[in-house]
Amino acid sequence: METNIITNALVKRFQDIRRHSAAICAPLEIEDYVVQPVVDVSPPKWHLGHTTWFFETFILQQYDPSYKVFDPQYNFVFNSYYETIGARVIRTDRGNLSRPSVADVYRYRKYVDEKMAEFLESEYMTEAVEPLLELGLNHEQQHQELLMTDIKYILGHNPLFPVYKPDEKRRMKSVQEDREMLSFSAGIYEIGFSGTGFCFDNELGRHKVYVDDFRIAEHPVTNGEYMEFIEAGGYTDFRFWHADGWNWVNEKNMISPLYWHYIDGTWMMYTLSGLQEVNPDEELCHVSFYEASAYASWKGMRLPTEQEWEIASPNFKWGKRWEWTNSAYLPYPGFKKEAGAVGEYNGKFMVNQMVLRGASEATPKGHSRHTYRNFFPADLQWQFSGIRLAK
Repeated sequence: METNIITNALVKRFQDIRRHSAAICAPLEIEDYVVQPVVDVSPPKWHLGHTTWFFETFILQQYDPSYKVFDPQYNFVFNSYYETIGARVIRTDRGNLSRPSVADVYRYRKYVDEKMAEFLESEYMTEAVEPLLELGLNHEQQHQELLMTDIKYILGHNPLFPVYKPDEKRRMKSVQEDREMLSFSAGIYEIGFSGTGFCFDNELGRHKVYVDDFRIAEHPVTNGEYMEFIEAGGYTDFRFWHADGWNWVNEKNMISPLYWHYIDGTWMMYTLSGLQEVNPDEELCHVSFYEASAYASWKGMRLPTEQEWEIASPNFKWGKRWEWTNSAYLPYPGFKKEAGAVGEYNGKFMVNQMVLRGASEATPKGHSRHTYRNFFPADLQWQFSGIRLAK
C-alpha cells in the first residue's frame, strides 16, 4: 500500500512538472514556437523537444528493455551539448528547424510521458534510476525558466511588442525602503549544499571559506536607482567599466538594460504584459555582469562574492531577480564529474562564466535554494538578472 502511494506521488510529480512546460507555452501563437533571434535563445519548440529527449535518452532507452524510440532522428535534433551521445544540430541552427513541427513535438512529449508513467510503475524503476529521474525533473525546471527568458526575448524583439499574458502582475516595492547595509564579521564560514534533497553537482561539496568583514545591501537595486546611473553618463564614462565591458558598450552601442526604450522623453520597457513605462520602484532586471559591475563602481561599492552572498542570504529577501556576484564560475574543492554523459552537465562550463545567486520570478516553484549556483557569460542581459551591492 505504501509503495503504491509513493509511486502515485512520483507519477503525479512527473506529470505536473511536464504539464507546466506546456502551460508556459500555451499563450504562444504557433509562429512563436520556432523563432531564434540570437544564438543564446532557443526556440520554445526546441525546449519542449529537448526536455523530452532527456527522459527518453537517459532513462527509457537505458533502463526499459521494451522501449521503442519515438523517432531515431530526434537524437540529432534535440541533443544539446552531450558529446558522449553523438552528433547534433549546432546551436545556431535550432531556429532553422521547421520540422519536426510543433504538433510533432507535442506528439513526442505525449508518447514519452505515457511511456514514463508506465516505467515509473514498473519493476524497472529501481533506486538506481532515482538520481537520474530527479536530475531530469530539475533539468526540465531549468528549461522552464529558460522558456520564460527566451519567450520574453522573442516577443520583446518583435516590433509589435506583443503581450504574452495581459494579466501579469508587476511586482512593486517602495523606493522609500531603508537602504541600509547588513554587516558581517570576518571569519570562517561553511558554504555549499548539505542535508537531504536534490542539488546539482556544482553545489558540492560543502566546504569552509574565510571572508573578511563585509557589508551587503538588504535590498536589490531598483530601476529608479539605475536611472540615476544612466542620467549621470554611466554608459559614456570608461572609468566604471572593465576593459571587456567598455568594449562591449562601444561595440554594441549600449545605453540601457535590455528591453528599455527611450521614447518621447520617457523610459519605456517591454514586459510580458507589453510595453509599459519603467516603474522606478521596481527591482532592476535584465542587466549584464558588465553593467552590474559598472553600476557598483559608480556607487563606490562592488558586487558581493558568491561566498558572501550565501553567508548573508538568510538575512535578506531574495528570489525576484538572479543577482550577479563578483565570482567566476569555478569548481568547489572536491568537485567530481559523474561518469558518462551526465558528467557533462555542469563541469565543462566552468570557464568564462560569472556566478549568479538566488532565483527570479521566472524560476519554477520549488526550484530555488540559497546554495544554487547559476552561471552565464558576463555580457548576457536576457536572464532575469539584477544587482545587490556590497562593500
